[in-house]
Amino acid sequence: MTGFRSVCLIALGSNLPFDGKDPQSTLTEALQELSRHGEMIRATSRFFETPCFPEGAGPDYVNAAAVLETTRDPRGVLALLHEVEARFGRAREQRWGMRTLDLDLIGYGDEVLPDRDTWARWHDLPPESQVRQAPDALILPHPRVQDRAFVLVPLADIARDWIHPALQRSVAQMCMDLPQADRDAVRPI
Repeated sequence: MTGFRSVCLIALGSNLPFDGKDPQSTLTEALQELSRHGEMIRATSRFFETPCFPEGAGPDYVNAAAVLETTRDPRGVLALLHEVEARFGRAREQRWGMRTLDLDLIGYGDEVLPDRDTWARWHDLPPESQVRQAPDALILPHPRVQDRAFVLVPLADIARDWIHPALQRSVAQMCMDLPQADRDAVRPI
């Protein structure tokens, strides 16, 4: 615990039912669970229906984003997100597969972790390698955030002015950088 409050951005997603509940209910309950663990939810986006990524890998997703205030350091936030995912049946068996719950730490203030060179290496990883490789350390901001409409469109609802500390682009700018068709595929529920 750091003792002071930091702001972090979280992306939420689900495309499988859990315990008889639909994905939208799972996301709502996951946010409640984060609050029960002492996280202050400052803002939550609308819920969006988004095509499964990668295309054809399963049912469409329900995605959202949240701004949290936390006293945890980035690794503590990530550990809590994994704990909440497990409570909702998340099994880490397949990269980019179907999920009962996916909670991603997108950004933590203006932190670039573990350092700018490592972040840049993961950011620049070719798409064919992204499927096969996963970092063994926390990389922040999330190295793919600028590529994903299913993250940026919900984030634009609540944190459009957040500036990516490595790219020096706002959420709104990164969102507008995406093809219109990608943004249009992320539909409010």
